[in-house]
Amino acid sequence: MKLIFIAITLASTVLLEAQTDPKIYDIIDAVSEERLRLDVKTLADFGTRHTLSDTVSDTRGIGAARRWIKSQFDNISKDCNNCLEVFYQKDLVEKGRNQRIVKDVMVVNVVAIQRGTKYPNRYIIMSGDIDSRVSDPTDYTSDSPGANDNATGMAGAIEAAHVLSKYKFENSIVYLGLSGEEQGLFGGQGMAKYAQDNDWDIIGVLNNDMIGNIAGVDGVIDNRTFRIFSEPITTGEKDADKLKRQARARRFYGGEVDGISRQLARYVYKTTKTYMPEMNPMIVYRLDRFGRGGHHRPFNDVGFAGIRIMEAHENYTQQHQDLRTENGINYGDTFEHVNFPYCKKLTAVNAITIASLASAPPSPKDVGIGGIVEASAKLQWDKVEGAKGYKVYWRDTTSPTWDNSRYVGNITEFTLDGIVIDNFLFGVAAIGNDGHESIVVFPNKIIR
Repeated sequence: MKLIFIAITLASTVLLEAQTDPKIYDIIDAVSEERLRLDVKTLADFGTRHTLSDTVSDTRGIGAARRWIKSQFDNISKDCNNCLEVFYQKDLVEKGRNQRIVKDVMVVNVVAIQRGTKYPNRYIIMSGDIDSRVSDPTDYTSDSPGANDNATGMAGAIEAAHVLSKYKFENSIVYLGLSGEEQGLFGGQGMAKYAQDNDWDIIGVLNNDMIGNIAGVDGVIDNRTFRIFSEPITTGEKDADKLKRQARARRFYGGEVDGISRQLARYVYKTTKTYMPEMNPMIVYRLDRFGRGGHHRPFNDVGFAGIRIMEAHENYTQQHQDLRTENGINYGDTFEHVNFPYCKKLTAVNAITIASLASAPPSPKDVGIGGIVEASAKLQWDKVEGAKGYKVYWRDTTSPTWDNSRYVGNITEFTLDGIVIDNFLFGVAAIGNDGHESIVVFPNKIIR
């Protein structure tokens, strides 16, 4: 019996260290390319999903599209014994709010919540955009199928709900369709405020915007690489004095590339490399593409972690284009350009990240670090409810990813002997029963 007990203990320790869970592989396999194909086709066939387009027709415009999306979430909920709370979240945006709002419009988001069993008020969000556009952002009548931008992201969120609704998770999951992206990120602004007003504890936002193109205008064809955009530090803090203190601390102790959104990006990277090693996640040190912004930004603006997941190689002849043919080039974001095996892979990346985070305990709130002029690094952290242990991470100061780690058991302080604090950056994650980890927390205080 003693040998059996030792074997079980060793197996548990290996699981905690390796963070591998067989159900994650089942989730990857369950993602359906055929459902993604059908859903993107349906969304593209609404003609236009411009935020200011028709809301009365059952076959054309954003009204028909959002009602169809809600019906998909409703049907998924019926199949899982009403496991989803499905509703509209909406805000009036008045004419003249910016140059793209040429008439009053109700910006309507579609929300589906899969409530967590242990932490119902902690949320991991997967979002896609409902709306589409052509060359003129105020043209709300011309055909704008928006097959890749962003029927793929929206279909991905629906497909994630199909797959993950078959499981129960400790944390809540939100599958989200956002409107008003092309007019000024209004859907995200409304939803971020809703989350604040309802005191949501958001683990992170995975904003999917264009996850279906593999052939870029740069001539590269790549069906494995994808980009993860994240800003370096939180921008939600409004207290000027606190911002100054934080900036001063970063100057002396580091952390200028270690905000909560950057840690979420690293989590996606690590989860992907663990369970889908054939994929090539590409962490990009930028909020979004050069000078641009996606629907994770409104969440970042109020202090929530949020990232953008998207294809690595874009084709600009198929984005924000009037449907036309010029010099033998077919312009427009149409269905035939979408690569669905790739769309399936990126949907799976989202699904396994969500499943891992939804299965994990919360991150430590406070992590302290010390070890100045010593040949060691000391770390302390607060105890986390539901954590069975903790993992200490460190990396070179120039590395984008957490490359070294040590599982230290169910303790709240640890000293890394022989690791000089000056040469590395450090963090701590909480580990749950089945080995799933929280997002790494960069130290937020100095200990002596």
